Amino acid sequence: MLVLLIFSFMAGVVTVLSPCILPVLPIILAGAVGSGMRRPWGIVAGFVTSFTFFTLSLATLARWCGLSGDGLRMASIILLALFGLFLCVPALQLLFEKAAARVLPQSGTSSKGQGFWSGVLVGVSLGVVWTPCVGPIMAAVITLAAASAVNAAAVFITLAYAAGTSVPMLAIMFGGRRLLDRLPWIKAHAGAVQRVFGVVMILVALVLFKGYDRGFEAWILARFPSYGSGLTAIENNDRVSKILRGFTGGVPAGDAAEKMAPDLIAGGQWFNSPALSLKDLRGKVVLIDFWTYTCINCLRTLPVLKAWHERYARQGLVIIGVHTPEFAFEKNPDNVGKAVRDLGLKYPVVQDNTYATWNAYGNRYWPAKYFIDKAGKIRGTHFGEGGEEESETLIRQLLAEAGGRPGAFAEKHDYVISANTPETYLGLDRTERFESREELTKGAARYSLPAMLPLDAYGYQGAWNVADDHSSPEAGAEMDFHFSARNVYLVMRPGKKVPGRVEVFIDGRLAGAAEQGADVKDGYVAVKDDRLYHLLSLKESGEHTLSLKFVDGSIDVFAFTFG
Repeated sequence: MLVLLIFSFMAGVVTVLSPCILPVLPIILAGAVGSGMRRPWGIVAGFVTSFTFFTLSLATLARWCGLSGDGLRMASIILLALFGLFLCVPALQLLFEKAAARVLPQSGTSSKGQGFWSGVLVGVSLGVVWTPCVGPIMAAVITLAAASAVNAAAVFITLAYAAGTSVPMLAIMFGGRRLLDRLPWIKAHAGAVQRVFGVVMILVALVLFKGYDRGFEAWILARFPSYGSGLTAIENNDRVSKILRGFTGGVPAGDAAEKMAPDLIAGGQWFNSPALSLKDLRGKVVLIDFWTYTCINCLRTLPVLKAWHERYARQGLVIIGVHTPEFAFEKNPDNVGKAVRDLGLKYPVVQDNTYATWNAYGNRYWPAKYFIDKAGKIRGTHFGEGGEEESETLIRQLLAEAGGRPGAFAEKHDYVISANTPETYLGLDRTERFESREELTKGAARYSLPAMLPLDAYGYQGAWNVADDHSSPEAGAEMDFHFSARNVYLVMRPGKKVPGRVEVFIDGRLAGAAEQGADVKDGYVAVKDDRLYHLLSLKESGEHTLSLKFVDGSIDVFAFTFG
């Protein structure tokens, strides 16, 4: 328990650097202005109380009284806007302080106490809109809260996390105040500075109201994919993981049968459906499918899932796709929504950007399927591709137990995997089998291809910029990959939001009509979206060398998969 408290406090301290916190930082900075010396303490007190209470109880409140998380967030945004207005109009702020003094006489009206209670209300609102990119510890607490299984340990862990977060908050507010006090011009125009911060606070409330904060986070992650990736690393160690498994009762992958299924963790955007809860689906058969839209293994299983949805939905089967991203750009709801539409998915899909539901199930695989019976128990699992007949047989059995009449089997969607070359990542963190003459290094560098590439190896030629999870070729750069497969896929995105072109060669010649993948035309692939691109589709599997020439210096490449 002590270990979790320590790591939770430390995780809270670094949370203020998360990309999803950046939009609300001006609210914290606003705590530095004003004459009330105790306003920062009020903000922190309100934040710790609010964040702890709503983290642990929001799911229960939603079930008991229909309290909407979005409605509560909206009310808090309006409250923040009002306090921005108070900063703009000091007379309104004074009226509020006097009203608070009458309701809470112990606060007094002296300058020493001024600002504390207005700070508390700002902190309460901030605790509701605070959406940290949580790591495994807080994800575990949220899991318990969603399952109405909050215990004393969960309360203390959440308090430790909130207390850790309050440390940089106080540092920012008091540090900002001391800086302002040391600038004579600022002190001489304190009223104007306060009004400026009030306007900023109102603008931040408007950003939150419009939902632009989520778009801003996606924008930051798209341009700086590595930003924030190390903030949860402090929690990702074996000791913490072992304690969390006992703390949450999480379902380790491969040992899930006959366990009660953890509920879906609230917070992610839903597609094709309003938010669902497994408790609301009692009596139905539920299939939870963990997937991500750039995973070729996941994509190859979708036709079967679509057929099951079409065949068995009226008999009581509910398929829920839990989209848990592998790459930062897969967190963007616009990208996920487009993928859902393009792939023709009609069943509900929910984003799991923080891995909260993934961790609740102890999942480790894409794709992964969990089959849940009418009583909410996990009756079977399947990880990876294949096993359609066994999985459909289990679905039919569970439907029959629930009183359904499964009827005939769904249409079969057979596919053959002919790849020997393994999935290959092109970022520095997970690179393998890189065979250029120069060692792969982070940042900009020039590379040259070897005289011969071993099987399953790749190499770069020309100028490349290598990041933790992807590589970015300059215009005119090339790469070769010696592979054994029938189909070749590559995850790419336009690096500067400008479409780029890639020329595709096989064994030294431009890929022809009989060899081109679905995304290649006349030997070129146009990279317009963040997704998986089908480069080669050969008549039969075999050893070949794929060569890519990057016409434009505006593309990021992430990972190869083969089929």
